[in-house]
Amino acid sequence: MTPPRRATLNSSASNSNTATTPLAFRSLTVSYGAKLALWDLNVTVQNRSLMAVIGPNGGGKSTMIKSVLGLTPVISGEVLVFDTTVKNARKRVAYMPQRTSVNWDFPASVEDVVAMGLYRKIGWCRPVRRRHRDAAREFLDRLGISNLADRQIGQLSGGQQQRVFLARTLAQDADLYLMDEPFAGIDAATERVIVDLFHDIRANGATVLCVHHDLQTVHDYFDHALVLNMRAIASGPVNLVINEENLQSAYGGRLATNEIRAITKAG
Repeated sequence: MTPPRRATLNSSASNSNTATTPLAFRSLTVSYGAKLALWDLNVTVQNRSLMAVIGPNGGGKSTMIKSVLGLTPVISGEVLVFDTTVKNARKRVAYMPQRTSVNWDFPASVEDVVAMGLYRKIGWCRPVRRRHRDAAREFLDRLGISNLADRQIGQLSGGQQQRVFLARTLAQDADLYLMDEPFAGIDAATERVIVDLFHDIRANGATVLCVHHDLQTVHDYFDHALVLNMRAIASGPVNLVINEENLQSAYGGRLATNEIRAITKAG
């Protein structure tokens, strides 16, 4: 695999109205039938922030991300994206789903998958031209996998697939990036690439909301955090949010006291 180089972005975010709030949840309640997933969620994501969403499995993290895209049954409340409805601001949002939720047997090349992120510029049902494929390869190069462009996605390792989806997400050139566990199943080199990308995204005026499971790295990778377990336990700057009280409240007995203390001391 080609060693990844430091990725740089030419995001449209730096030219957008940065005075608006990228994302706000207002008294949001989501339920799957009789099963409550989110309860009275009130959270504001700050402009140009890197916000981690942490909490136990089944605590509503992925549901929160999907609610921004209108993919969940909302019982009450609302989600505002750049101070308007999701429908009106959808073109300003990029989404990277969990790798395990994707059908990797779909017959498509790596280049094809990344080019899908360009359809806002290309237009649906319009042909992908050479310049679009060149752009797709540029994003692959940023992730160090341009040599895999012609491979079928089903032939890749888990870490390689994750890089492909990152390239596709970046190709969407958004103002708000929603990422569901981008660090899952990757090697150390890819992890460093993602962290560099986060900082480049922020430097270009965009915002990242990221579901994250590794509590040990929250302080290193993010500047804001939301501790979530169906409801918002706490949200704000990482150094204020990641503390023993909030983690105990979110995880209860799922984390040992010494684990929680080690995490809070890491910051």
